Amino acid sequence: MFRRRPPLPPFPPGGVLVGGAARDWLRGVAAKDFDWMVPDPAGAARGLAGALGGTAFELDAARGYWRVSAAGGVQHDLVPRPADVEEDLRRRDFTVNALGVLPGGRVLDVVGGQADLRARRLRMVSRENLRADPLRAWRAARFELTLGFRLEPLTEAAVREVASDLAGGRLPLPAWERVRDEVHALLRSMHAARGVGRLEELGLLALTVPELREGRGVTQGGFHHLDVFAHGVEALHQLIGRFPDAGLPLRWAALLHDVGKPRTLARDEPTGRASFHGHDKAGAAITAQVLTRLKLPGEDVRHASALVGAHMVPLPASEREARRFVHRRRALLPDLLAVMLADREAARGPMSSEASRRAYARGIERVLAALEEQPSAPPPLLRGEEIMALLGVPPGPRVGEATRALAEATALGEVTTPDEARAFLRAWNAPN
Repeated sequence: MFRRRPPLPPFPPGGVLVGGAARDWLRGVAAKDFDWMVPDPAGAARGLAGALGGTAFELDAARGYWRVSAAGGVQHDLVPRPADVEEDLRRRDFTVNALGVLPGGRVLDVVGGQADLRARRLRMVSRENLRADPLRAWRAARFELTLGFRLEPLTEAAVREVASDLAGGRLPLPAWERVRDEVHALLRSMHAARGVGRLEELGLLALTVPELREGRGVTQGGFHHLDVFAHGVEALHQLIGRFPDAGLPLRWAALLHDVGKPRTLARDEPTGRASFHGHDKAGAAITAQVLTRLKLPGEDVRHASALVGAHMVPLPASEREARRFVHRRRALLPDLLAVMLADREAARGPMSSEASRRAYARGIERVLAALEEQPSAPPPLLRGEEIMALLGVPPGPRVGEATRALAEATALGEVTTPDEARAFLRAWNAPN
């Protein structure tokens, strides 16, 4: 049963509410993004902005698109009303999105969308509509996950056909930015891991992150009970269960943390035991390639790939080592700990035990305690000019080495004053 329907915003003159907002209103879900078809977008936008206390501005002069930004992050997009509204609805992707709402709550339903809403069924308006914009295949997976609906069999077959034709070059691939937005909407869900699995079932993961699929069937043993692919998906599940507010770079890092394993796989001939030396560094490079292809912001690419590259660092066994851990990886914390914990909790192979898990948790606790004790790096005790004068060296790599060594000693509490810093650097610079 759907919830009680929320109040509708004021209708612009001659306006029809369409798309996701119409669907969600019928489901009893309050929308934040409203799509309107109106005879006069400019006038309607100004009137709506006045009624809502928002701001109206032109989005696309050539096509007559306007937008109103209102309080609470609510957004209204207004486009010219077509001569035949029902025909426009018939060109939509799924029946539950081919609904219109008129003033007073009267519903335009030309393809049976309300019945599909009640049945929680995701059904295409037509096969031709799906193929007209192949991005709708990704949208099908996303809607299944975020709406809690299920693809009806003919629609699922059509989605699989689109994926096959995209892979075979018989349909053009959508722009990566559009694919990214659909995948990100899926990854933001609490059920993102299931969504990744659904992309794989529908043939869409091979078009999105083929590198991830290289781990299918790559068995690991030891601490692991799943193959490399399933382990990455489980790590994403573990991450979201423990850190539901995790951002997208962190979610990507959890999913891709072992993406380098298939390309670094070596097996010992007598025993068949697998090893993956250097998979963390290989995975960091692959992660950067994947996320760059998907057009993520550069900072997000760098952060996610750095997390993947660092996820194998040993946890500290003492308070002093915890302070060193924090100093060397401060820029990645606490996200790095979240990836490491998700990795560990996703691994339940024959070598895993309650004792090993408790030991791992203690290592994480040491790092968190050190981070709480020193949430930011201590200020430098000596300036670069002082270091050069003290060591008698010109600007160059040696100054950088000395600066880093002194910064670490300061973070560890080994030096606390400028005089101690000078003594430390003299000893550090002395010939062996």
